[in-house]
Amino acid sequence: MTEITNYITNDFGPIDGQETIASVQDFFAEVNFSHFPVLEEGIFIGSISSDDVETFDSDKKIIDYKYTLERFFARKSMIWLDVLEVFAKNHTNTIPVLDENNSYVGYYEIEDIMKFFQETPFIKEQGGIIIVQKGLLDYSMSEVTQIVESNNGKILGCFVSEADLENVQITIKIGLGAMNEIIQTYRRYGYEIISEHQEDTYINSLKERSDYLDKYLNI
Repeated sequence: MTEITNYITNDFGPIDGQETIASVQDFFAEVNFSHFPVLEEGIFIGSISSDDVETFDSDKKIIDYKYTLERFFARKSMIWLDVLEVFAKNHTNTIPVLDENNSYVGYYEIEDIMKFFQETPFIKEQGGIIIVQKGLLDYSMSEVTQIVESNNGKILGCFVSEADLENVQITIKIGLGAMNEIIQTYRRYGYEIISEHQEDTYINSLKERSDYLDKYLNI
């Protein structure tokens, strides 16, 4: 599989802090970027927002608005899930990439990272998705995977997809294994099944019909 660092691009050079606001306004008018990295004497100092730059005095320089720059970035060593998290947390479609010495090496675009994501086994391989929920202090990722594997299942991917102060939701993609047995095992271990499954729906339907017949026969 392609390394995520192959998607680091320098199609556009970083903005120099001495550039005028007018020139940066022209730049954003030609591209579809929400942010773009700014360097001062070759050192990354943050990203400027396309929304912000529209409100700035066009005769001034970027460095005059240094206090508005956003300092998010990705490390070159980051895995793709961490990079996606940076995109999500900062509501951006570009992320500056720095190496271990804090030197600027390029930027990621969200479209490229989504292409990378779509090539991962989690998306590309056929399988079933289960979303389970449990208390924040009660869940164990090793237990989540062990339940699948103890039912002869094969995990293609597993991550915490949602969390709050009380609960976490974990999304698991399973390539092989009897889904219903896995679902029932999760329930025995105190996990709530958030996702809907055909096998589960079928069992619930049978139970509802059985309950109805019991009521009918007892009339």
